[in-house]
Amino acid sequence: MSFSIHTCKSSDGTEFKGLYEIHPKLFGDNRGYFFESYNERDFFEAGLKMKFVQDNQSMSCKGVLRGLHFQTIHPQGKLVRTLQGRVYDVAVDLRCGSPTFGKYYGVILDSEKQNMFYIPKGFAHGFFVLSEQAVSSYKCTDFYDPHGESGLMWNDAAIGIDWKAVVPDVNPTLSEKDKNHPAFDKNKKYFDINGIWIGK
Repeated sequence: MSFSIHTCKSSDGTEFKGLYEIHPKLFGDNRGYFFESYNERDFFEAGLKMKFVQDNQSMSCKGVLRGLHFQTIHPQGKLVRTLQGRVYDVAVDLRCGSPTFGKYYGVILDSEKQNMFYIPKGFAHGFFVLSEQAVSSYKCTDFYDPHGESGLMWNDAAIGIDWKAVVPDVNPTLSEKDKNHPAFDKNKKYFDINGIWIGK
């Protein structure tokens, strides 16, 4: 197996179904290192049978916060990693009926560790850049659709992401779009348990 899998759990110990931190096996010596960033056979053998159709890459400067994003049309599962630098990467469960609905999980993605984060359909996703620069890459299970772009407030009180746990003085650089996302509504139906959009 070319990697190991960590099952993500909420603060009360409830497992986030389908949300994983993945650690590839690194092979290094005085020349550098090598690892398999994705191996379909090994993923399938581990039960991770998602099919990826699009690869994205972004570069962000220190203090940039992107999120919290999701698509209502063609929802995407994402395999996220940081090629350069460090980010605090966060996923929020928006699947109606999920025991972790409205809860979040955060992980530091570090290019030195080469750890990855798999976020299934039905989650909102965002990250905060901790290093001077960060280059992020993510494989997606469906194509980008601008008509389905949506999101939630990055600092929504009901979700309660503890950004200060990794950045004591949080003053993020945000896009105009990310400044204006709506608040989370615990009474709203966003996605079904399979990550299909059922909201309005």
